[in-house]
Amino acid sequence: MQLFPCPFCGPREESEFHYGGEAGNLRPDGADVTPERWAGYLHMRDNPKGATREIWVHMTCGEFFAMSRDSVNHQVSGSSGLGETEHAA
Repeated sequence: MQLFPCPFCGPREESEFHYGGEAGNLRPDGADVTPERWAGYLHMRDNPKGATREIWVHMTCGEFFAMSRDSVNHQVSGSSGLGETEHAA
């Protein structure tokens, strides 16, 4: 079992977390968003190989946070509350 670093609770088993999406995928704003733009927001992802930054929620405490990890070897390099400075894992 892999341990993920919750910036609020400390290291916890991965089964306590839920993936929220890639960081920086901002929701389109406004009533006149085109269907193509909305579809891009919902379905198009970068899916990088290597270093990535993602949004996760710790289901135990209910906090959303950003986590940096390597998508190849799954090594976590750090995490932080949204809008905070990242803490090393």
